[in-house]
Amino acid sequence: MKNLNDYLKMIETPNPDVLNEVQKRLDNQTKPQGSLGRLEELTKQMALAQGSAKPTFDKKVIFTMVGDHGVVEEGVSAYPQSVTGQMVLNFVNGGAGVNVLARHAGANVIVVDMGVAQDLDFKGFVNKKIDYGTKNFTKGPAMNLEQAEKSIVTGIELAIDYDFDILGTGDMGIGNTTPSTAIASVLTGLKIEEITGRGTGIDDEGLNKKIKTIKKGIEVNNPNPDNPLDVLMKVGGFEIGGIAGLIIGAAIKKRLAVVDGFISTAGALIANALHPEVKNYFILSHKSAENGHEKIALKLGKKPVLDLDLRLGEGTGASLVIELIDAAMHLYYEMATFDQAGVDKKLD
Repeated sequence: MKNLNDYLKMIETPNPDVLNEVQKRLDNQTKPQGSLGRLEELTKQMALAQGSAKPTFDKKVIFTMVGDHGVVEEGVSAYPQSVTGQMVLNFVNGGAGVNVLARHAGANVIVVDMGVAQDLDFKGFVNKKIDYGTKNFTKGPAMNLEQAEKSIVTGIELAIDYDFDILGTGDMGIGNTTPSTAIASVLTGLKIEEITGRGTGIDDEGLNKKIKTIKKGIEVNNPNPDNPLDVLMKVGGFEIGGIAGLIIGAAIKKRLAVVDGFISTAGALIANALHPEVKNYFILSHKSAENGHEKIALKLGKKPVLDLDLRLGEGTGASLVIELIDAAMHLYYEMATFDQAGVDKKLD
């Protein structure tokens, strides 16, 4: 049975030479060089991740990782915790935003219970429950070290077990912007006030309470910014650890992970901090409307693909970008070259 360090050792540095072949084809297609902008970048990112100038893109999967958070006791969300389990049923029934957009993208949605605070009496999801929600991190660590590592390893093993060419991450969990903000603040050094958003739509009073709650959690637990596992343990969430694991698992499999919004980016921060090569295997799908997401993206050295003021999570932004990747790959394989089309090239 492998532990987290065993899995991290399996990540390889991608070979950048593959990009020369990809660039050669892109530059010889019937268009001005670079005229398809970010679509060309997406093609190159797919090739780099897979280590092939002929990357595959048919099999698409989105994992919606679900978990509850003890910190909701502090009144940091506009919705009750019961909504988490109710939304799992909605996902299973195909009625959520991610289901609609994933169907459009041709992606399967895998719903994973990482730590819902109740037993779910229906089928259609993957049960990987670590505990019935995390603890309230204003009173001590959100979880123990064993649970923190287990959440990441669970995500890694899910990615390894499922067959895909492109993986999208998603989340659900009432209150989860609070631990995500705490993680982001500790790992990036950004001020809590700069990156704390309204989540499900809290008012000014709620926002001030949320900021104070995050500050208290960090003060009480003193997470080590040089130890991402310690940060996850003290102020994180099971589904956030699971998302970090999915991204690491995609890197192990040499596949591209399309990271959703604010919560998924917190998972990406952890994955990125655990292994420096992970950054070559994921992209940020969109700039969340959640406050501070753009600054966090800059800290990761990533430019989100879309800016649509999304803040739903679930994997909705990832679904949209998976569609764009699909379009980019069709262009790459099907667009004629100058020679094929008999079109004169640009004069030297």
